[in-house]
Amino acid sequence: MKIVISADMEGTTGVVEGIHVRPPDQANPAGSSAAEYGWARLTMTREVNAAIEGALEAGAEQVIVNESHDGMRNLLPEELHREALLISGVHKPLSMAQGVDEPGVAGLIYTGYHAKAGTPNGVLAHTYVGFIRDVRLNGVSVGEYGINAAVAGHFGVPVIMVTGDDHTVRQTQELLGERVVGVIVKRGIGTNSAIHLHPAKARDLIREGAAEAVRRIPELKPYNPGWPCRVEVDVDHQVQADLATIVPGVARNGERGFVFTAEDGVQLVTIWRAVLNAMMTRFAV
Repeated sequence: MKIVISADMEGTTGVVEGIHVRPPDQANPAGSSAAEYGWARLTMTREVNAAIEGALEAGAEQVIVNESHDGMRNLLPEELHREALLISGVHKPLSMAQGVDEPGVAGLIYTGYHAKAGTPNGVLAHTYVGFIRDVRLNGVSVGEYGINAAVAGHFGVPVIMVTGDDHTVRQTQELLGERVVGVIVKRGIGTNSAIHLHPAKARDLIREGAAEAVRRIPELKPYNPGWPCRVEVDVDHQVQADLATIVPGVARNGERGFVFTAEDGVQLVTIWRAVLNAMMTRFAV
């Protein structure tokens, strides 16, 4: 039995500001700090290790960690649990859900996840990029937790656990079911403020939660949003919708939105990656 961990960063205990989660080489000098980022990536890695330990204790034969935060090279490989495999780097076919297509994968764990765009008091809440206001799968508003669950579900893999702030855990369980193990490492009191557990206490709970999540696998079901799936996206500015429609099959939807239809989870993530890259193009012809 294999377990995949999709490791994001904003939901890590102690993390509340962009300066914690932006690699210094990808931010302007005023918006970066090697010291703050270095601390946060170590804390992120230690939380992932706790999830790995719990999964192995409960009987997982292999754990694959898919780096899923900005740039997808934030985890510290030398500090990662030596029994885990690490997937890192960008332009992965399944993006944040890479690895769920491996033979024998029985469950997907989210660590360091955050709430969807627009969530009041959700710490660093967003959906992939800052200019996306909402994503709806067949009319259901979701965040990254929903999109990645749909991709995993395509391969018959259920989400079994999520760690992050209280809003993230609530939203994930509302969509995927209360039996998905939720580990709250901080309580959001604003976009950039939270009440945190001590990192050691958070790791203890994550390890215990991962073990319980693996034991619950027989009762958890893969997420199916319904196929074909109508995907509606609202953005901040009409130019982003204009750029998205460069992708074949994507059409405008209102003044600041676009829509496309995905036949399955692979097509969903493929078109999604294409529109994100199109919208983030600085120079277009």
